[in-house]
Amino acid sequence: MLLPESASVFLSTFTLVSVAEIGDKSQLVCMTLAARHRHWPVLLGATLAFMILNTLAVLFGAGVAAWVPERWIAAIVAVLFGVFGIHALLSREDENSQNVEEKPGHGIFITTLLLILVAEFGDKTQIAVAGLASSLSSLHVWLGATSALVMVSVLGIWAGRTVLQRLPIHWLHRIGGTIFLLFAILAARRVFA
Repeated sequence: MLLPESASVFLSTFTLVSVAEIGDKSQLVCMTLAARHRHWPVLLGATLAFMILNTLAVLFGAGVAAWVPERWIAAIVAVLFGVFGIHALLSREDENSQNVEEKPGHGIFITTLLLILVAEFGDKTQIAVAGLASSLSSLHVWLGATSALVMVSVLGIWAGRTVLQRLPIHWLHRIGGTIFLLFAILAARRVFA
């Protein structure tokens, strides 16, 4: 049984973004801040940041789709996804180890919001969301990406350390890289269709 297109777009986006973000900066920010502060302000700050970032990405992707021929968009998306996939496959485990410092004078909600906005603006996931929104339903791309990022944040807050201790981060990067390469192949097929 085939899924309706809206469900397919949602699930594809959700899967791509989820796997790409596990062990990434945003999850580490949530994990670090939640270890020292209450969970809810961290989660709410992260959620608002992702809603803003995904809205900007979807608007950009849909705007580009209105002006650039579909084959060019598919070619650009294929190249970008290919680069992201190769980068993820070649990444080192200690790449994302960084200390996250709370900004003095701000509440944890604002600190989380600002840290994630700065860390993720122009990140591979935001570019991927823009690329997907340029050729797929913007609403369903936004819902899939936002749901995935919130889920990854929840994992980072409550269970990230357990998951990362059981499965080495480089395997998560390899899985994410493979999924990006599969999406690159699918986009490339549209160029030559």
